[in-house]
Amino acid sequence: MNMVTFFIVGLIVHVVFFVSIFDIYFTSPLVHGMAPQKVPLPPPAKRLVLFVADGLRADTLFKPDVNGTISAPYIRSIMEEKGSWGVSHTRVPTESRPGHVALIAGFYEDVSAVAKGWKENPVEFDSVFNESSHTWSWGSPDILPMFSKGASGNHVYTHTYSAEDQDFASTDASKLDMWVFDKVKAFFSSAKGNETLLSRLHGEKIVFFLHLLGIDTNGHAHRPMSREYLENVGLVDAGVKEVVSVIEDFFENDGRTSFVFTSDHGMTNWGSHGAGHPSETLTPLVAWGAGLQTAQRVSSQNYEDQYLKEWNLENLKRMDVNQADIAPLMSSLIGVPIPVNSVGILPLQYLENSNIFKAESMYANSVQILEQFKVKMAQKKETTLPFLFTSYQPLTESKQLDFGRQARSLIQQGKYDRAVDLCGTMISEALQGLSYYHTYDRFFLGTSVVLGFVGWTSYVILVILKTHASLRKPHSHRDMVSARSLWKVFSCAGVIITFFLLLQASPWSYYIYCLLPVPVWYSVFKEFGTLKDLISSAPSLPLSRCFGYFLVVTLGIELLVVGFFYRAVLTLGLIMLSVWPFISQLYSTAKVRSLSWVLGCLLLATFPLMPVVGREPNVHLVTCAGTVTLLSSVIFLWSSRRRTPLQWRDCQLYICQMIHVALCAYVLTSTHSSLKLKQGLPVFNQIVSWTTLVSSLVVPLLSSTQLFQRLLSISLSLVSTYLLLSTGSEALFPPALCWLMFVWINIEQEAMHAQGVSTKLELSRIDFSDNIDITKMRQLSLDDIRRSYFFVFFIITAFFGTGNIASINSFDPASVYCFLTVFNPFIMGALMMWKVLIPFVIVMCTFETIQVSTQLSSRSLFLIVLVISDLMALHFFFLVKDYGSWLDIGTSISHYVIVMSMTIFLMVLSIMSRILTSKRINMRWRRKMHFT
Repeated sequence: MNMVTFFIVGLIVHVVFFVSIFDIYFTSPLVHGMAPQKVPLPPPAKRLVLFVADGLRADTLFKPDVNGTISAPYIRSIMEEKGSWGVSHTRVPTESRPGHVALIAGFYEDVSAVAKGWKENPVEFDSVFNESSHTWSWGSPDILPMFSKGASGNHVYTHTYSAEDQDFASTDASKLDMWVFDKVKAFFSSAKGNETLLSRLHGEKIVFFLHLLGIDTNGHAHRPMSREYLENVGLVDAGVKEVVSVIEDFFENDGRTSFVFTSDHGMTNWGSHGAGHPSETLTPLVAWGAGLQTAQRVSSQNYEDQYLKEWNLENLKRMDVNQADIAPLMSSLIGVPIPVNSVGILPLQYLENSNIFKAESMYANSVQILEQFKVKMAQKKETTLPFLFTSYQPLTESKQLDFGRQARSLIQQGKYDRAVDLCGTMISEALQGLSYYHTYDRFFLGTSVVLGFVGWTSYVILVILKTHASLRKPHSHRDMVSARSLWKVFSCAGVIITFFLLLQASPWSYYIYCLLPVPVWYSVFKEFGTLKDLISSAPSLPLSRCFGYFLVVTLGIELLVVGFFYRAVLTLGLIMLSVWPFISQLYSTAKVRSLSWVLGCLLLATFPLMPVVGREPNVHLVTCAGTVTLLSSVIFLWSSRRRTPLQWRDCQLYICQMIHVALCAYVLTSTHSSLKLKQGLPVFNQIVSWTTLVSSLVVPLLSSTQLFQRLLSISLSLVSTYLLLSTGSEALFPPALCWLMFVWINIEQEAMHAQGVSTKLELSRIDFSDNIDITKMRQLSLDDIRRSYFFVFFIITAFFGTGNIASINSFDPASVYCFLTVFNPFIMGALMMWKVLIPFVIVMCTFETIQVSTQLSSRSLFLIVLVISDLMALHFFFLVKDYGSWLDIGTSISHYVIVMSMTIFLMVLSIMSRILTSKRINMRWRRKMHFT
């Protein structure tokens, strides 16, 4: 198999492994075909008003400031006099779309929603709005349309402002909330003169939804502790008070209106959300009006957290819920069926109604969830052979029938408390059963993927041995017969697996996961002769040294795996790497470079100990990073001018690039200063930023292909872009990384010399554009395993050096303010992804340089890297959790996705680095002069 074919096959295999995790863990939980369940009793309310203060933290609303002042006095008075309150616990990811889906539809959206963004529905789902007779909503164009598009008929009306109004650089983001309040007041005012509208408004099962985005926008732009954020909370409080008054007056205080005030997610102190920090997952819930409990005084409350004392609410009964529980609460209040896909449990403690109403409501809730269980079970039964199907034993069909009869009997006998308890038990069993059938094929698919994984890794190891251990022998007639026999065996296995999947009517993706191990393991067994040759030649190998390398690399891989969970472990790893020159005795022959290596490792080791990206914004550190980059570049050019004379055109290019670095540092400082003064994003700054981004991969192609000159150009170009995407200390990371990579290139030359390799190249004479003479390529040595491990370690450090899983999931929008300030998740996400990849590219270009300078084929080292990264991915595949907290589950899956993405990216970035280092755009019109 040639290199191109191997690359394509390897890429396809890893894409399959990558996608498998979504089929195993991220399939949609929704099923269709359930009958809506309705309570056969009149509801307490005719209408419901839902206020969602986007991005509002529970502590911001509940906790008094140091002077005892409450940020929302009207909401506080509701809690103390005529309403119920508690904390609504959200799930990861704490983003607006999944938060609103949980609130209004009652289920926790799967990750497939990310592929459709924030506006479209990846799957059609039921909601409280859909079940209402009419719903009027006001707010963001990113949230409202998904509930109107998913509704049947034409009874959900949306009123949205322009997407351009969602500007983080706005002089006052609270205008978004003022727009909503003004529109609502104008709506009710105009309704008085519109007979058709008036008739609809006085009907039943009416919902009004006010989406208030100003708090979230101000939190992103100014942080939740800022004056702007707190003032916006006060503005929302006053707006809610005014809207409540308008609605009560419009309906003549008929006492048939329910009000619910909550939030979709919270926000960290540094202005981000998306992860599982309590500041993001704890949101307020305040409910009052028709059918809802009034304030209840208690002497003490049993909560593990200490928030009640901080909030000065120890004597006011707190009733916590899960976010999805709010949907059945709203449904019960206005008498509409609970959304058919809801997994929320009706919080009875919020209801002020008769016991029979509560029992009937819980019965409807339990049947609604049980209906989902029945459909899920029927679907799985249809696609599984009868003798292989195992039903969920705690909830067999007979037990379902018994539950229905017993619950209905208890309600008829007036034993409402027992009926409620029975319904609660049935809901718990049905939810566990839903999870059981939802994950029914997980073990089967996981086993198939693991078989493919192990087979692929084994094949790559055999290819390395066959290519570089002098184990290749001519194929004998016996080998040919054996290969034909193997082909027949594995072909039969493939046919049997295909037939089995056809009988079960399995999805097409199952065929890929189950059939992939067949050709992979066929390739492994086909190379069995290589393994036999290795065993026979074992006595002549340096077994102790081989075992030593194996042990060190194994421990090193475990270190990297732990580093995913604890960034500080990378610091430990860099400290251990710093002593390499002393262990390998390089210090005796290269003292200066060895000391530079130690200093570079120790400098880079400080970054994993720093707070993650975005927590401590400081543009002065970004300016400092630009200054360090400029000084380093000047020193490098001055020190290398005699060894490698520069052409005048190259000198001009480097000067322009250095001026551009200074300009980017100025643009970032200028942008943040302008936004702080609420003057918006300057057009000049935006033009410079986008021009820098577009040209970052083109400008290096104009420079000389001499090794150090090309690397300098690449570094300057990438650092310029990184500066524009930085907010603080992370801006210093690329310069520190570039310094260590420069030392690594030099010290590897000394390592080659220490090994007695006579073909040591002079680095200053290496030209990336020269055709490499294959005949001069050397065989792999054990030390190349170390080089490959160093590369993987630096790649992981490049990823986690300035952040972690949470910081990737909940990035700070301030990082992209030089490019845009209007909310656009895809562009912002793409910019942040490029920021993550820039250190990757720096390490990839360094690795490409080491491959050239050590005269080793890129395929050889890359195969070792592939084995190391695949072993890490296999670790994380087994570490994936489907239990525990949602943060634990999401983090474990994210680790696997990151490692698999890294492997796929490395394949693609290897091509990019090859182009970046070896290609050049010639501009013949420039003068050819030497600078000495």
